Amino acid sequence: MKVEATTLPGVLLIHPTVFEDARGYLVETWQRDRYEQAGLPTDFVQDNESGSVRHTLRGLHHQLGTPQGKLVRVIEGEVFDVAVDIRRSSEHFGRWFGTILSAQNRAQLWVPPGFAHGFLVLSEHAVVVYKCTAFYSPADERTILWNDPELAIDWPLAAGASPLVSIRDGQGVRLSAAGLFP
Repeated sequence: MKVEATTLPGVLLIHPTVFEDARGYLVETWQRDRYEQAGLPTDFVQDNESGSVRHTLRGLHHQLGTPQGKLVRVIEGEVFDVAVDIRRSSEHFGRWFGTILSAQNRAQLWVPPGFAHGFLVLSEHAVVVYKCTAFYSPADERTILWNDPELAIDWPLAAGASPLVSIRDGQGVRLSAAGLFP
């Protein structure tokens, strides 16, 4: 397993070891001791799976009272995955990191508590799975507008194209109006 720092301290890109031969492959996607040695949390309480069609954009989500850390990977297709630092006290406040996660590259992204998370589906269909460090809490959930000009996320959309977003995600708030972490 190779763990790579990103431009946002705490956000990590993980490249698990893949064993391949003529039959196919085997990859260890989670092993408590190994991930703990790499500095990742080991107390995950919930696993989620999301299936989406091309150009679906989910996010930018976070929970205030019960912040979640997320270990994200793609098991089918390809997405552009984004983490945004929304900790007001951070010197990286409002900065984002994006990367391609795919079934082919088998990379994982660690998004710590205190960050908003979202992704854009680049393939015809994608299945995203992620482990969470806190339970989903609808009362704590917040959404930052995916196209907030303050963030200026460079989503890989064709010029003039609009993503498919939920009503909730389309009604997200700008970073400056969002409930954020200290």
